[in-house]
Amino acid sequence: MTLKVYLSGEIHTSWREEIMAGAEGLDVTFDAPVTDHAASDDCGVAILGPEQSKFWHDHKGAKLNAIRTRTAIGAADVVVVRFGDKYKQWNAAFDAGYASALGKALIVLHGPDHSHALKEVDAAALAVAEEPRQVVEILRYVLTGRLPG
Repeated sequence: MTLKVYLSGEIHTSWREEIMAGAEGLDVTFDAPVTDHAASDDCGVAILGPEQSKFWHDHKGAKLNAIRTRTAIGAADVVVVRFGDKYKQWNAAFDAGYASALGKALIVLHGPDHSHALKEVDAAALAVAEEPRQVVEILRYVLTGRLPG
């Protein structure tokens, strides 16, 4: 079995790279949003033309990013959504809800300090992990039936 895993959410730490490196040798393919902040913010105006208003500039970019994100989540078997410490990731909350609504296997990743704020998101998940290595172990178990260590 091959798993298609979409890695959504926080872009300011190396959690994606940690999961991908830990999953080496497993039959997993990964996809993710565009993590280049400038490219993600400016894709709409770069492709569809400039806007005078920052609202419409952001709106165009958000719509194009939504095409990418919704398509990738739709194609995924497992969606991992990371909530980080520094910024409010509203897009991550949307991605978690969208994945859940599509019946995707959802893994939420965040520290214990976010447990109360994310209780509804966590309730929709099939697993809530605190560390990227736990996500890797979940993927390993799903694919091989083997426990860690």
